[in-house]
Amino acid sequence: MSLLSDSPFAYAFSLCLFSTAVTYIASVLTSNVSQVDRLWTFLPTIYTAYFALGPLWPREPTSIAGIQIPFIPFLPAQLQAQYPCNDLTGSITFSSRALVLLTLINLWMIRLSYNTFRRGLFSLTDEDYRWAVLRRQFNQRFGGVGGQVVFQIVNLTFIAATQNVLLMGLGWPAYLAVTQPPTLVITDYILALWALGVLVVEFTADNQQFVFQTYKHTFLQNPTHALRTASTVAWPCASPETDLKLTPADARRGFITSGLWRYSRHPNFACEQSFWWIICAIPVFASPSFTSPTPIYSLTSFLPSLALSLLFLSSTFYTESISASKYPLPYSAYQSRVPMFGPAVWWRFTTSGDGERGKVEVLVWGDEDGKRK
Repeated sequence: MSLLSDSPFAYAFSLCLFSTAVTYIASVLTSNVSQVDRLWTFLPTIYTAYFALGPLWPREPTSIAGIQIPFIPFLPAQLQAQYPCNDLTGSITFSSRALVLLTLINLWMIRLSYNTFRRGLFSLTDEDYRWAVLRRQFNQRFGGVGGQVVFQIVNLTFIAATQNVLLMGLGWPAYLAVTQPPTLVITDYILALWALGVLVVEFTADNQQFVFQTYKHTFLQNPTHALRTASTVAWPCASPETDLKLTPADARRGFITSGLWRYSRHPNFACEQSFWWIICAIPVFASPSFTSPTPIYSLTSFLPSLALSLLFLSSTFYTESISASKYPLPYSAYQSRVPMFGPAVWWRFTTSGDGERGKVEVLVWGDEDGKRK
């Protein structure tokens, strides 16, 4: 076997390379660069399942006519050595912590797949609207041919390659879990419950956005049926009348500002990042060395969530620049009133000059007067 085939990450690397090539070639053939977006909901689950279900996989790569099949998992010897063993049989066993991660990420996948499906984004002809804007900006700056060349460079290096590498990285917590003692600890339960709560809030934010968009587009065509139509797609906590209190003014404004969106301009993005920070935290807090963790261990454990947050931050800034150009005055007012991801709270201690006791002010970004005392 080659050095690559012996690596604990041999399968993950080969699948990532295969996915990068397929999504890039498909994007060129279809002139649609959202091909990797359609895999986003599945790939983190596949990488996590690979590590969590390791005892099920064959020990050698599957080949046909000497050519290795990149999407069929196998378990190299170096990875086998990482798994907990059955004391009686000596065979490797499943990691309970990795299975907890797989369960949580499966629920994440179901939520995201449902939201993607109902928005029609699984259609092979659909493309994220931001890529069309980026194409136009490149064409304006570099000219027609130059803009196309620059866009294809971005397509290969960032849209296809970087995002696939990031998605592979989201399986890293499951790998760490299988290298740890198999017994669950109290932090596993606490963080798992926290992650479930985050998914519920994220689902609610997604649904509130979908209800608003349904209301807006229906209102522009038939105002009398807008509320009734929006109500048919509303889950709990997303009623257009009682929870979102939608009015014709909301439809004319063009973007949602009620429900969870009253407290965050992107509550779904905030939850998405929080979920993956929690997923990365589960093996960290369960580590036997957590009482005296090394900086390197902590850093590498959180690299996937850090990379995802950096991606979301840059993506959100770009998304907001588009929204600000579409709705200049109302979106600017919304930005000044509501934080990007969540309420920012900080403390200020002040003292008077006449010797009186100091006082503490709690400042909350997003309050009507800018602060609470």
